[in-house]
Amino acid sequence: MELQLGDGIVLYTDGIPEAKDINKKQYGVEQMCEVISQNWHLSAQEIKQAVIDDLRRHIGTQKVFDDITLLVVKRTELGVEKKSQPQAAALV
Repeated sequence: MELQLGDGIVLYTDGIPEAKDINKKQYGVEQMCEVISQNWHLSAQEIKQAVIDDLRRHIGTQKVFDDITLLVVKRTELGVEKKSQPQAAALV
């Protein structure tokens, strides 16, 4: 598969959409996609960080019982932008 200008790929583990807040509400794929969409004009690293920051906001003081891993790859005018470093975090 060839990425066209502005295309990208986001890979994530189930620990992201399944992360719960204090009321047991899951973060959800929809919320993650919304944050990605709102930040797509930014770099791959900044998109990744925006999702992680929003996820932390959602979780608050709750403990996380699954891994949180996210990788963003985005094509820019200069070729494939340096992809974000996968972020795996305990978020405790």
